[in-house]
Amino acid sequence: VQLQAFGGGLVQAGGSLRLSCAASGRAFSSYNMAWFRQAPGKEREFVAVNGRSGGRTYYADSVKGRFTISRDNTKNTVSLQMNSLKPEDTAVYYCAAGQAIWSSLTMASGYTFWGQGSLVTVSS
Repeated sequence: VQLQAFGGGLVQAGGSLRLSCAASGRAFSSYNMAWFRQAPGKEREFVAVNGRSGGRTYYADSVKGRFTISRDNTKNTVSLQMNSLKPEDTAVYYCAAGQAIWSSLTMASGYTFWGQGSLVTVSS
């Protein structure tokens, strides 16, 4: 599976951005699809996941209620709608695909394939 993310950019605090990730390869629906982010000088952290079975979702507390992850299995895409953005959301965002069990889905080790990253900058 190859992943390509796009849609990042510069936005003011309180604004919105939508990230998308296109996947190539077979059996997209069999993968859990997630977004992680990495801010300068910090470790990569989990943001959100959309599960392979029935589209179950889970969010990091820091983005809950502001971000929405969705997937379209007919188009092999996963998106992250980000609203009410804050300066602390500034990071490189990565989409990821994996088939780990649900309890592992907040860990980077639960994913096999990664996109190249898309920079999101939120100005104050």
